[in-house]
Amino acid sequence: MSAQGKTPRELGYFFPAEFAKHSAMWLSWPHKQESWPGKIETIFPVYAQFVKLVAEGEKVNINVADEKMKQKASEHLSKAGADLNNINFFFFPSNDAWCRDHGPAFLINPKEKKKMVVKWNYNAWGGKYPPFDLDNQIPISIANHYNLPLATPGIVMEGGSVDFNGRGTVLTTTSCLLNPNRNPHLNQDQIGIYLKDYYGVTNVLWLGDGIVGDDTDGHVDDITRFVDEETVVTVVEVNKHDENYLPLKENLEMLEKMRLENGKPLRILTLP
Repeated sequence: MSAQGKTPRELGYFFPAEFAKHSAMWLSWPHKQESWPGKIETIFPVYAQFVKLVAEGEKVNINVADEKMKQKASEHLSKAGADLNNINFFFFPSNDAWCRDHGPAFLINPKEKKKMVVKWNYNAWGGKYPPFDLDNQIPISIANHYNLPLATPGIVMEGGSVDFNGRGTVLTTTSCLLNPNRNPHLNQDQIGIYLKDYYGVTNVLWLGDGIVGDDTDGHVDDITRFVDEETVVTVVEVNKHDENYLPLKENLEMLEKMRLENGKPLRILTLP
């Protein structure tokens, strides 16, 4: 609940689509050796190029542990030719780099021109990669920095497990959100209520399995994404002998039967 004792939806907030206009992207600078065993030094130049390209169009806010990490990141970004005037560093330490999953969910209330943060619990994809205590603190640190109201549902959710059209529909997967390593005490209907109450949506669309071997247990951002309010791009496998062929075929069939919050069918684009 929020400090007012109401859910974000009751207060008029909702989670915008990723393609909506926004002022900045939040990242956590990579530093965990175990995530790139024996090759983390090769990651920094590529990551810096990525940040450079994003910073050409918007602000980039980067979480770092301390001044030493900030200096190292700045050196890589300078070598990449990034515009450091468009990059801000925040001393919010993390356990790992996956800010899309452990970062805050920013909700907006257009009528009142307000923002708030929803702080879901984070357990590194079902407790696979401890520790994750610092990651779990990131949304609180960011909300406090901007003096934004904070809502705490008290259940596990990752940013990559949900995708939105910004008009009231959210896409997710049963393989992730119903996995017993997330919220074993909740069933599908109960999780659907949390999605509606804390993301401000009215329509929850459930796909099945994600990509085989995905550490996230099937994040929807690996397979199907909204690219506008009525269109999704979804991956398919054409090789019938591939282990991903059947689950992706089943997801496509589900998408073809789904309806948006306005009752319209999805416009579906496939990606091999």
